[in-house]
Amino acid sequence: MKVLLLKDVYKLGHAGDIKKVADGYGRNYLIPQGLAVPATPGAIKQAEYIRAKAAATRSTLNEQMSIIAQKINGAVLTFSSKAGEMGKLYGSITTQMIAEAISHKYGVTIERRQIECQPIRLLGEHKARIHLTVDLVPEVRIIVHREGEKIEIEPQTEAETAVASAGIDTEETNQ
Repeated sequence: MKVLLLKDVYKLGHAGDIKKVADGYGRNYLIPQGLAVPATPGAIKQAEYIRAKAAATRSTLNEQMSIIAQKINGAVLTFSSKAGEMGKLYGSITTQMIAEAISHKYGVTIERRQIECQPIRLLGEHKARIHLTVDLVPEVRIIVHREGEKIEIEPQTEAETAVASAGIDTEETNQ
């Protein structure tokens, strides 16, 4: 089935695009959620208008979210957890825990669905991508260490180097 997207849909397309999707996906998800309409001749005529309106909305949203993206891009989050001898965690670090840590540390509300990361089940350094908008996807470093151990974080980006040289502590431990 062909649909005209009314809003940006992650991994499918931008508003105003005409896409061919599975019948069930279109009928049961995209259309009821208000993300798309069937691609009829009348709807296709409105595609350019929808595209222009969505581009304007997307640009204003990108401007607002760019401040948040700059705050959290390259951020370092540390988690202490109990782990076995081989470095496997008893439990895992989930996207919900990452979202709460970002919210607590930066005062920015992020939903767990915006975080692209598998549950972390091993000690060490991991990366997670945060989808603020379709165009803005900052990345954060996640360091998981054994409970009771002290760790030293090495800055990797220029921003982190500047923060480290200014003497500001970027480490935060969440339990």
